[in-house]
Amino acid sequence: MTISESFLRQARRVIIAVIGFTVLLVGVALLVLPGPAFLVIPAGLAILAIEFAWARRWLQRIKNLAEEKGGSWFRRTPKNRSQENSD
Repeated sequence: MTISESFLRQARRVIIAVIGFTVLLVGVALLVLPGPAFLVIPAGLAILAIEFAWARRWLQRIKNLAEEKGGSWFRRTPKNRSQENSD
C-alpha cells in the first residue's frame, strides 16, 4: 500500500466519522426537540457502521429491539389487522 492509498483510506474514515457523528448527534438532540429522532439515530449509526464495528453492533441491537417490540405489528397486513378488529 502506498502512502497516498493509506492517506485516502484514513481521510475516508475521518469523513465518515464526522458525518456519522454529526447525524447521530442531531438525532440525540431530536430526542428533546421536535423531530424524528428514532429515524435519525439509526441513520447516523448506519453511516458509522460503514467503518466501525462498534456501530454495526449497536445498529444490530437496535434492529433486534425494533423487531422484538414492533415486528409483529409491521408484519401484519392491513387485511389481517381488519380481521383482528372484527373478531
